[in-house]
Amino acid sequence: MNTYFLKSVGAVFAAALLSSSAFAATPASVPSGAYSVESSHTQIGFSVLHFGFTYYSGQFSGVTGTLQLDAAHPDASHLNVTIPVSSVSTTSTVLTDELKNSEWFDVAKYPEATFVSTQVRQTGADEALVTGNLTLHGVTHPEILHVHFVGAGVNPMDKTYTVGFQAQATIHRSDFGVKKYVPYVGDDVTLTIAGAFEKTAAK
Repeated sequence: MNTYFLKSVGAVFAAALLSSSAFAATPASVPSGAYSVESSHTQIGFSVLHFGFTYYSGQFSGVTGTLQLDAAHPDASHLNVTIPVSSVSTTSTVLTDELKNSEWFDVAKYPEATFVSTQVRQTGADEALVTGNLTLHGVTHPEILHVHFVGAGVNPMDKTYTVGFQAQATIHRSDFGVKKYVPYVGDDVTLTIAGAFEKTAAK
């Protein structure tokens, strides 16, 4: 690849990173207001113990939704996201197809999962616990996300103000009626979420 091109691209990103307005240092400096999920950079990964030998992973993509952010009063913030369950993918095409059938997620009957927050509690400068109702496989159950603020600023590529979070949670799939192969395939499912949100233009 052209060396000059690589240097030019590197210079652009370096300038963006060094700009005092490029990335917010603290959650309190993020503008309050309405945000929408930036689907192409939002992922939900899952991991489950497989026959006691290994942790097997997969992911969901195509997430949509909104975040109403109140930086001054985080407890007044609200999150509402929708996950297309049919987007599930693993490194095995056979397993991916199996997860979509009626013995697992039954995507024909339950095509979407949703998470709607009911409480946001800040626990540190960059940390919060977000409690909400997760609806999956036709069942709604309260769950808690452990959320870490990653960063925020104007995306140098599309010039849109973006805020990003990393979140983790552990759910029991049997709570949602997805019980196949329990306990040989673990009931505890670890979720790892990379969430990107773009500021919605004021109307």
